[in-house]
Amino acid sequence: MFARLHSIALAGIEAHRCEVEVDVSGRGFGAPTLVGLPDSAVKESIDRIRSALSNSGYTLPRTKTTINLAPADIRKEGPAFDLPIALGLLLADDQLRSEDIEDYIVAGELALDGRIRPVKGVLSSALLCKENGQRGLIVPRENAQEAAVVDGIEVYGVDSLAQAVGFVAGELPLEPTNVDLDQLFAQAASYDVDFADVRGQEHVKRALLIAAAGRHNVLMIGPPGTGKTMLAKRLPTILPPLSLAESLETTRIYSASGKLPAGTSLLATRPVRQPHHSISIPALVGGGTVPSAGEVSLAHHGVLFLDEFPEFYRSVLESLRQVIEDGTVTIARAHSSVQFPADYVLVAAMNPCPCGYFTDPRKACKCSAPQIDRYLARISGPLLERIDIHIEVPAVPIERLRDMQPGTDSTTLREQVCTALQVQRQRFGENATRCNARMTSRELRKFATIDAAGERLLRQAVSELGLSARAHDKVLRVARTIADLAGEVQITSTHLSEAIQYRRLDRSL
Repeated sequence: MFARLHSIALAGIEAHRCEVEVDVSGRGFGAPTLVGLPDSAVKESIDRIRSALSNSGYTLPRTKTTINLAPADIRKEGPAFDLPIALGLLLADDQLRSEDIEDYIVAGELALDGRIRPVKGVLSSALLCKENGQRGLIVPRENAQEAAVVDGIEVYGVDSLAQAVGFVAGELPLEPTNVDLDQLFAQAASYDVDFADVRGQEHVKRALLIAAAGRHNVLMIGPPGTGKTMLAKRLPTILPPLSLAESLETTRIYSASGKLPAGTSLLATRPVRQPHHSISIPALVGGGTVPSAGEVSLAHHGVLFLDEFPEFYRSVLESLRQVIEDGTVTIARAHSSVQFPADYVLVAAMNPCPCGYFTDPRKACKCSAPQIDRYLARISGPLLERIDIHIEVPAVPIERLRDMQPGTDSTTLREQVCTALQVQRQRFGENATRCNARMTSRELRKFATIDAAGERLLRQAVSELGLSARAHDKVLRVARTIADLAGEVQITSTHLSEAIQYRRLDRSL
């Protein structure tokens, strides 16, 4: 007999529809044959399924059996095919009957005793299910909340093979899993930190406000202990709340990578990733034999914080150049090409010299001029040009540290950011997700017009600082954001002057 079920094959974060076809011929004997470009984890599923069926009171068909995972040109990876293959074997062997099994997408890993373990990429499966107009999903119970955030489909969580068989046969009714998205966002969309915790550094808060309002990248330079890490970790608190579409896209990345925290159905706050400076290129931008998301993709719609910026390997930093420009990562392999989204705000922090105290009035710097030059040269000019804002973070005086008066808080800054972003949404119209940092050259000419005084100032800055064409455009984009925060339609010399001040390392190098 023949049986067919629907499952999914993951390629990066994208889910592709996969048909699990099982044919029990009734002639001949031997182990089941598994075809359809399976990897090692899928090939090993036969042994897991045999034990799970036996320990659940069922038997593996004894006659010749062929299992096909279609389409055959897409590589099948991971243990998520265990449950659909097991159900397909029972259906084809007439140990199970179901009239509506093809209305569902089935995924789950089997334990030897018949329990069902969680798998990766269930959110992508739910989105595919809705796109294809199917009724719903049958998934491990631990994944049910994650899939249920997609509206318009039924999600059934099962704990064991026996429970899945009972539901498919119509003998064990189950209630679909439901998630209250409004309540979920209300409970989860909060932060434990606030900009009010940071004493002093109001000019740095101003720079981060501009960065958040236009999604500009930032480099902070200052001695140790001046609050660079505190400031970077609080940047997400002034970014606008995640929309449902942004939350789903970010959660898909974590789900497909197996990094979604246990018990979490949806990421409702913007992620902050802080990789160590010893990180490799595949870990940062993604890669591996089976392409997986790197830190830049895990920071999607959030913040990527690179502390001790010059201590990263030069090749690792250079790998960021194209990602910063494109907002995506493409990983090409001989058999396929996978794309991961990577649209984030880059925040980097560094000391002004190897010992860290070159600009600190409290401690003497022990570095020579050549040492400082070599230290700064670890960051290439092309990479620095892609960072919109360079801001100095000086040491905070003891009087300000002991001042109990709080500084500007995150709520106040977020309100200004949301107002500026609303202006940008109106500006870009159909491209409502576009922000000033992503303006094209054509859009710059249209939306970043400057007055006569600003024109003279910009020409002088380009000449004296030796700004490249890219740095020139960066200045205009930052100035456009400053004008938006001020509620101005046209960029003035005041806005340009502030934007030029944020090109500190162009002056140093």
